[in-house]
Amino acid sequence: MEVRFDGKKALVTGAGKGIGRDTAKALVKCGAEVFALSRTQEDLDSLVQEYPGIHPVQCDLGDPEVTKAAVESVGPIDLLVNNAGIIIMQPFLDVTLDAFDTVMDVNVRAVLQVSQIIAKGMVERGTGGSIVNVSSLGSKLATKECASYCASKGALDIMSKVMALELGPHKIRVNTVNPVIVMTNLIRKIGYDDPVMAGPWLARIPLGKFAEVDDVVHAILYLLSDKAAMVNGATLPIDGGYLTS
Repeated sequence: MEVRFDGKKALVTGAGKGIGRDTAKALVKCGAEVFALSRTQEDLDSLVQEYPGIHPVQCDLGDPEVTKAAVESVGPIDLLVNNAGIIIMQPFLDVTLDAFDTVMDVNVRAVLQVSQIIAKGMVERGTGGSIVNVSSLGSKLATKECASYCASKGALDIMSKVMALELGPHKIRVNTVNPVIVMTNLIRKIGYDDPVMAGPWLARIPLGKFAEVDDVVHAILYLLSDKAAMVNGATLPIDGGYLTS
């Protein structure tokens, strides 16, 4: 099944590393004109070195005013991937209000703000569009020391459904992908390639492995594409069957 986005403009947030970076590169390969947003200029510089056609957008999504200016500067967008996200791990009794607010700001408020700006343009042009929000299996199950993160992803899931409900009549589809642990460089540094740390998780996954970045990227491309023309308001687990166990 070939997916093409020729003539389409795409914005990917959190495009400096991991899932966002590979999504931006995959969209270029599929013919889209890509705007890659990241907080880290060095990551954008290296991405543009790899793919000179990508338009870099340096922005800290934790700052609403900076976010507004940056997103409005990219112009009309047909495809939006809200991938940027952060996690601050703290035991529940030690969760600070600052940490909670920081996580909610990036994982929920920024998605609301970016999506509003992009979707208003889609509505005004009457061309429709597709939005994929990168959520997590953390929205479906409790994980120790992840109260802020799990709360933010639960909020993201239900907000995405409201978006799908209200934007659907304008031919704008909104869906989420909800991966289990994804083997990014960061996850490997944390130690999830260690069998001792990974064991309890892998024991719950019928396929016996964690997700790779490409597993998530391929799902995002499908949901963005016309191949998923009747998929709207879905939360797609990419978990190897974890939720069945």
